[in-house]
Amino acid sequence: MFNNDVQGIDMLSAKYQALRKEVGRVVIGQDETVKLVILSILCDSHSLLVGVPGLAKTLLVKTISQALDLDFKRIQFTPDLMPSDIIGTEILDENRQFRFTKGPVFSNIVLADEINRTPPKTQSALLEAMQERTVTIAGQEYKLDLPFFVLATQNPIEQEGTYPLPEAQLDRFMFNITLTYPKYEEELMIVKATTQDTEVTINTVLNKQEIIAFQHLIRRMPVTDNVIAYAVNLVASTRPETDKAAVVKEYISWGAGPRASQALVLAAKAHAAVNGKYAPDIEDVKAVALPILRHRIIRNFKAEAEAVSLESIVAKIV
Repeated sequence: MFNNDVQGIDMLSAKYQALRKEVGRVVIGQDETVKLVILSILCDSHSLLVGVPGLAKTLLVKTISQALDLDFKRIQFTPDLMPSDIIGTEILDENRQFRFTKGPVFSNIVLADEINRTPPKTQSALLEAMQERTVTIAGQEYKLDLPFFVLATQNPIEQEGTYPLPEAQLDRFMFNITLTYPKYEEELMIVKATTQDTEVTINTVLNKQEIIAFQHLIRRMPVTDNVIAYAVNLVASTRPETDKAAVVKEYISWGAGPRASQALVLAAKAHAAVNGKYAPDIEDVKAVALPILRHRIIRNFKAEAEAVSLESIVAKIV
């Protein structure tokens, strides 16, 4: 597909710009959200979207799946959803033989809509799929199709009847992306575009083989020791028991784990690549720090009592 990694970075940067443009034909605004979702796909990771209803979360992931020529499945999480509804189940066929019927998790992009509305047992059904790219049924292991990406959504308003995501599962998401209301001009454009009898056809920008090739390319990108040291120091600064946490010691009860350091370096590589740089620098780490750390640190009672936000804490750390 490309002769060397330098040529590959140039191609990736051009494809990324084309992808942003293609998605922008349907999804108006939400530029930061679109960027982070694409970065997480290029990093072979997952994202958690937190936003009120009506902010085009489903439309966004469906449009990206079309532009990337990927299979897309949507799972509506409800209190009565069972693990077998996600990963599949064994059924007895007409020959009285057990046959495995695949669930919606066997897709390239899975939208887990309102993931916090289902009990932890069902939430955990996604854990193995997210981490290992496999599911296990009755002792039999089944591999998922690659690339595989989970985009989960949460509604921050309605908390009645919800089940908070376990920290172990939150840690599996590379990014925690907060969606905001569109600007006035953007909302005008949204209303005009969605109240007409027109349908936009999305063109394919990348295919499965190209996505996998770019994922490997990003992992091969060189990174200097000082950038890695900055990322590790940044994560260490979120842990109240360490000497590096003086800035936030009074507001944090638990800090981020090593997976956050790995995510910072990998996401910084992807951020550098899509911007046409051949190696990440500290600015690339800073650019992805908030969505990576936001869901990996836990505020203490004093922070909640004084209404100190996670965003302000991360800003102090960075």
